[in-house]
Amino acid sequence: MGKIISILSLKGGVGKTSTVTALGDALSKFGKKVLLVDGNLSAPNLGLHLNVIDPEKTLHHVLRGEINPKDAVHKLENFDIIPSSLHNKSQVNPLKLKDKLKGLKRKYDLIIIDSPPSLNEESRGVMNAADNIFIVTTPDYPTMSTTLKTAKMIKQRGAPLTGLIINKVYKKNFELSANDIEKTTEIPVMAVLPHDINVPKAQSKFKTHAQHNPKSEVTDEINRLAASLLGKKHKPIKMKRMFRWIKPKRQDINRTIFYESLFE
Repeated sequence: MGKIISILSLKGGVGKTSTVTALGDALSKFGKKVLLVDGNLSAPNLGLHLNVIDPEKTLHHVLRGEINPKDAVHKLENFDIIPSSLHNKSQVNPLKLKDKLKGLKRKYDLIIIDSPPSLNEESRGVMNAADNIFIVTTPDYPTMSTTLKTAKMIKQRGAPLTGLIINKVYKKNFELSANDIEKTTEIPVMAVLPHDINVPKAQSKFKTHAQHNPKSEVTDEINRLAASLLGKKHKPIKMKRMFRWIKPKRQDINRTIFYESLFE
């Protein structure tokens, strides 16, 4: 039986969708069958990232009960995707998402759901469907307040909050550190992704970041996260990254703890 990973944030612009595509790509490289789902029903972006622009069959049709979920699946090179409709204004019930994806968990090893940047029925549906939830944040005070609100919402509903993914890190002293963010939120930081201009460049070419720049720090960090989620070891791309074993970073420690918990 496969697992569902939901990627949440109540703030737009933090990079949820690019994180979904990057993580999906990384998990598929470990030989897993992966499905991405656009749970942002009001303003879907996932299909736009992957050149699935105006599909005939979408998650909207699934939630309205018009088609079987498997009929909304679009096959791409490394993974599959269920997009949502860009122009569909009809009412759907997002809380049916968990039930609609239940059958697909037998077909896919991992299902990753993108979410809307708002607190509404859509985000609740994405949250309720998850076996693991990650919050994507950026290392600044305005986003921190939103991250705390997101975490509070998840915890109040008893949903499985696994950790934080800190994105768009410039590595400047005016930013909040991973340790600061973890201490404030009391949520383990599972990945820290540096700012990389190649991320939007990849999007402009309808590619995942790894497809566009397979040897980048972003790709390496996402691969590390994917490996820990699967209970696998990841070898650094460059030898200099072996120094992380001598002085591990916060996210390295947290990933090791998560990795070891899979075998308890």
